[in-house]
Amino acid sequence: MASFADVAAAEPGFAERVRAAFDAHGHKFLATLRADGSPRISGIEMRFVAGEPWLAGMPGSVKFADLRRDPRFALHSGSDEPEAWRGDAKLSGRATEVVEEGERSRFAAAAGIPPQQMSFVLFRVDLDQVVLTALNDEKNALVISSWRPGRGLTRTTRT
Repeated sequence: MASFADVAAAEPGFAERVRAAFDAHGHKFLATLRADGSPRISGIEMRFVAGEPWLAGMPGSVKFADLRRDPRFALHSGSDEPEAWRGDAKLSGRATEVVEEGERSRFAAAAGIPPQQMSFVLFRVDLDQVVLTALNDEKNALVISSWRPGRGLTRTTRT
């Protein structure tokens, strides 16, 4: 598992493009696993705080109950309409709930969340894959770039 800082250190240009794809949309799509093992897709307003992606939201959310039971997740950046499409990014890995007040307070301070609004649920993510899907410069082929810890960056082109 890795942090996003690990990705940025190994492949700064790739990490910058992935982050731009996530920053382009307020709403992202989080995939988790239900108790019966079936997939659940949920909207989430994930953003990077102090250079890392965090999952935060309202208490009682079923997506967070899913993550407590099975920490595996996939997160999709969202997409532009086809004529404006610049690429999609995906993160996958494991999420760990942050309950320690000091770490929660540091997150809140870095995110600009006032102390009186600390009722959110917070998960730190450890990454096992980061993917960017985009068009090549000529816009005639799909380029799938994938980074994994220990393997580095690979690219596949599909025409």
